[in-house]
Amino acid sequence: MYKQSIILIRILLLFVVAILGSVSFVNAQNEDWSAPSAADKIVNPLKGNSDATKKGKKLYKQMCAICHGDQGKGDGIAGAALDPPPGNFITKKVQAQTDGAIFWKMTTGRPPMIAYAEFLKEEQRWQLVNYIRELGKYK
Repeated sequence: MYKQSIILIRILLLFVVAILGSVSFVNAQNEDWSAPSAADKIVNPLKGNSDATKKGKKLYKQMCAICHGDQGKGDGIAGAALDPPPGNFITKKVQAQTDGAIFWKMTTGRPPMIAYAEFLKEEQRWQLVNYIRELGKYK
């Protein structure tokens, strides 16, 4: 049952990505996506928690890799249709952001990326932040 649910979620995400990818987001493409300065003050409650990072890796593979790629380079199969393209998590620019900024972006989203506040619990989003940090270590 669990695996069927994951497959259904992936199919749904692929469908949403395909639809959103066909829409032009000119303003989003031409602007750098920055979190508000208040996001920089948000503290990661799971920082350094290896168990949380492992859970983040599992979530990443289920929810993010389809667009951001297995290694976080923004080269996932569904990401090819997106405008702007998915972020490359291993770049210095992304890795230089605070955990709070990454968390904020994941929480609020920006088309074509959905806001994950309604789909993932806060703890799960922090687990993903931890794993995104891990991706940056293996360029």
